[in-house]
Amino acid sequence: MDIGERDVMKTMRGLLMVAVALLGLSGSEASAGPGMHRFEFTSIDGDALPMSAFAGQAVLVVNTASLCGFTYQYAALQDLWESYRDRGLVLLGVPSNDFGRQEPGSEAEIKEFCEVNFDIDFPLTAKQVVKGEAAHPFFREVVDVLGPDAAPRWNFHKYLVGPDGRLIAAWPSRVEPGSQEIVAAIEDVLPR
Repeated sequence: MDIGERDVMKTMRGLLMVAVALLGLSGSEASAGPGMHRFEFTSIDGDALPMSAFAGQAVLVVNTASLCGFTYQYAALQDLWESYRDRGLVLLGVPSNDFGRQEPGSEAEIKEFCEVNFDIDFPLTAKQVVKGEAAHPFFREVVDVLGPDAAPRWNFHKYLVGPDGRLIAAWPSRVEPGSQEIVAAIEDVLPR
């Protein structure tokens, strides 16, 4: 599909969403397919971790690293998880060694680091490549949907997936997990 065809498809999807909204249907009823729910990760413990398991919930996906200047954000991510999980937010940490080799450990070491230092109990995936051609398909889709500027440029880039599987928004590392911008986006997609 060339750029022109992709633009036409995006416009058509947008028009379909507007038409559905005018008919009074919710976004989940309007969903044209599984969106980001079609991807699967492996959990940090080695189990299958399909995004489809989170259908009906919002998911904040964050590429993480244990030795990064932004590692302190784990505490705020855990706070978000504790504040919103009962309303339907899933927080999903995706460890990656892509930036500055700041996640060199094994899955067992990463899990222990997160539990001991930040009391993390939200789901973590096995270590993943998140940039370039070898990136996990979820992150390649981010670029296809939101454009190249949405690709992770460092650790702790954040992506919000709506309950219907649509990719809602992306924020770079410097945007804190508890920022008004992120909290407002989460509030917008969760049931009241």
